[in-house]
Amino acid sequence: MCQDIGDTEVGGSPVDKGRFLIEMHLRTGRPIAELARTHGVSRSWLYRLLARYRAEGESGLDPRSKRPQRSPNRIADLYEDEIVALRKELLDGGFDAGAATIHFHLAKRHAVVPSVPTIWRVLRARGFVTPQPHKRPRSSFVRFVAEFPNECWQTDVTHMTLADGSAVEVMNVIDDHSRLCVAARVFVTTRSADVVRTLHNAAAQWGYPASVLSDNGSIFSASSRGGDAAMETELLSLGIESKHSRPYHPETCGKIERFHQTMKKYIAKQDPAATKKQLQGQLDRFVAYYNTVRPHRSVDRRTPLEAFEARGKAYPRGPKVDCGGYRVRRDKVDKSGTVTIRYQGRMHHVGVGRRFAGQRVLVLMAGRDVRMLTPDGHPLRHFTLDPARDYQRQP
Repeated sequence: MCQDIGDTEVGGSPVDKGRFLIEMHLRTGRPIAELARTHGVSRSWLYRLLARYRAEGESGLDPRSKRPQRSPNRIADLYEDEIVALRKELLDGGFDAGAATIHFHLAKRHAVVPSVPTIWRVLRARGFVTPQPHKRPRSSFVRFVAEFPNECWQTDVTHMTLADGSAVEVMNVIDDHSRLCVAARVFVTTRSADVVRTLHNAAAQWGYPASVLSDNGSIFSASSRGGDAAMETELLSLGIESKHSRPYHPETCGKIERFHQTMKKYIAKQDPAATKKQLQGQLDRFVAYYNTVRPHRSVDRRTPLEAFEARGKAYPRGPKVDCGGYRVRRDKVDKSGTVTIRYQGRMHHVGVGRRFAGQRVLVLMAGRDVRMLTPDGHPLRHFTLDPARDYQRQP
């Protein structure tokens, strides 16, 4: 049976065989049909080679690809212009424009769409992306993710600039599990009262979280001053655990840091805001898109709102410590069973008991009224300080 050999194989290949047979036909005059039958190849194939040789000379016998110049039914060809248009539209808007995001938007428009790798190949062929094989694979990263919505909120403050060059601050709060942005507020200077108010406003819509994670900025933590910031005191009264990243280790709050970048990328594509109010409007539009339209890679390409609503919500589970009117500080019981407090510039030692040595305690002071509690809210002592005594003995 005759065999029709393709033109694309090389080295000991049918291309070399075809060249040999054509040369034999021209040199000896043996008929094409005889050569084809003798050597077990297709007669029509040899005729095509002969025609190419007569038209182009020796180059006509060189290997040629069988790939068609156009594939009208190939799915990437059908959507190529739309893929490119979506890429430009998303980039111009300051949004993520990767292959997976484009796939997400195409799937909302059509029943059958190209795969993510196919879209990536289209973008690469059109010069929109450059492969970066040196990047560390995502599968090698080990990350902490809260199991439930509202299990942990991450918060931080970043700086931005208005059109006239004046600086403002933006406080962002996101849900660790779903990446939902629960708050994004602009302040000239973020103060402790702004942090507390933002927390309550966000909770009015999304519910209170079980814990809040932040860095060690003075509006979030007063540990360096030997006390609690207003935020920590408010969380304590609500039964919400207050957590802070290790100093000089921003990776602990990596999700909120990444959110800052996404937000600023969007804002950079907008007209510079002339006022704080205009910037807040831009942030509100971004948050609406981010929460409800933009698919997030870290939550299986769902929107943050979809991920937030997919599971039951965590809630504050800690003891609610009434801190109204009290100054709060955290301390540790020393090995002799005492805690040192300051009143009117004078140090006083308060007996708690040796059995509590090494344990953390909450100290609440309002004038000479002193309360001591364990971190879980269990009362240890409640007394009125005697300024004349250095040691406040247990009753």
